[in-house]
Formats: sequence, C-alpha cells, structure tokens
Amino acid sequence: MSAERLRLMFAARRADNSTALLPFMTAGLPDPGHAVEMFEAMAGAGADGFEVGIPYSDPLMDGPIIQEGGARALAAGVGLEEGLEIAGRVIARTGLPALVMTYANVVVQAGPDEFARRAADHGVSGVIVADLPLEEAGPIKAAVERAGLGMVLFAAPTTTEARLRRIVEAEPVFIYGVADLGVTGERKIASSRAGELARRIREVTGIPLVMGVGISTPEQAAAIAGSADGVIVGSALVRRALEAQTPTEAIASLATAVREFRAAL
Repeated sequence: MSAERLRLMFAARRADNSTALLPFMTAGLPDPGHAVEMFEAMAGAGADGFEVGIPYSDPLMDGPIIQEGGARALAAGVGLEEGLEIAGRVIARTGLPALVMTYANVVVQAGPDEFARRAADHGVSGVIVADLPLEEAGPIKAAVERAGLGMVLFAAPTTTEARLRRIVEAEPVFIYGVADLGVTGERKIASSRAGELARRIREVTGIPLVMGVGISTPEQAAAIAGSADGVIVGSALVRRALEAQTPTEAIASLATAVREFRAAL
C-alpha cells in the first residue's frame, strides 16, 4: 500500500530522533519541462518526501505566492492529470514518497474513487484536500483509503479538544498541524501558538504530526522540529521558483533553500 511509504518515512525519522522535511511545490513550476528536475534537486538537498500541489483556480487556503504559482502552472496547461503525471515522475525519479494537495472541487469533479485511483496509479502515497472539513471528509477519505492511500486531516490552534479527538478517531495518515492561522504565506515572526498546538496533539495521539503554514525560515522550522514528526515548507520555496530568471536558477535556488532547512532540522 502506498500509504505505508509515509509510515515508514516517519518511523525512520523517529528512530534517529529527527524531523522529516516535506517541501511543497506546485506541479508545473518553473515550467512543465523542468518541474521534475526541481523536485530531484530538492531530493538531493535532503527532502524526505514531497507535497505536490495540483494547480487550482480558486485556492482558498493559499496566499498570494502559491496563488501565483498555481496561476502560472494553469496557464502552462497543467491541470489534474498533468499534475498527477508530474507527481508520478517525481516519485519514480527520486524514490521518495509524495502526497498531492488539492481542493474538494477537483476531487468531486473527477469523482472521489476515480481521483483516488488515478493518484494511486501514479504512485502517490497520500492526499491533502485543503478545504475539506472533517464533517464532510467521509466519502473522500473512504475513497482514498480504498485506493491504498493515506488521508491527511487538519488541526489548528483553534481546534477544540472534542474536535481534536474526532480527528484522531478518524485515523489519518498524519495530522497536518496548522502552525499559524490564515492563508499560506511567509511570516517574519513564527506563530506563538504552534508549540501549544503540537503539545495538545501529542497528548492525545501518536499519529504522526506534520506542521505547516507560515514556516518560512530554517530557524522557524528548527523551533518546531522537536515537537513534530515533519515540517512542510511551501511559500518560501514557491517564491524562489517564481522569482528565478531561468529554470536553472530556480533549480539551484530550491536546492540551496532545502539544504538549509534540512540542516536546521
């Protein structure tokens, strides 16, 4: 089962008392022809796995940087199938597990079982649906798990204890701890609530915890590393891909950034 690759990754990091690094990157950046090379460079720099963003026209959870990344990828012709194909090539070329991140409309339009089957066919290990609340996650989660993939569920600093227990009872492949409220984006100052959220989650479950949203610098990643099984870095990396003048510059910039985050963790 593909989800097992994620479990093994977390187990390996726990065994050596370290934290997994899961870079996020929009599929199709800096352009479709160089997209896989970007992930290969990040793998070589120390990534443990990837969150591959499927470009979507109305990304409610994402701030301006990832919105721009999605718009560029869509303009280049990268949709669901192209995004999954890129994810599959990344997995084959790097040997690392990858999740796909998308929005509920994309899954519903394809049909949950068809979406999950296509993701599994490309070797994907897990699915993140950014705008899917726990109360509505049942059909999609069931389809994802029927395909042998892991479903990710979110917990935020505002999540109540009762709701957190329901998230745990749903047994996601990992809990995505939202480190800072609001849309994705870089933050100059780390959230003061991330550590408390991690502590609350750790008190009630041993399910792997991955922190993301607003983790922008190696120092911010290091501050939360001891409380989490993994860290997701997104906007800080997508910005580098968008700002680069050439694909070669983008690849080199991403490798440098991931190397710095890996060292911090």
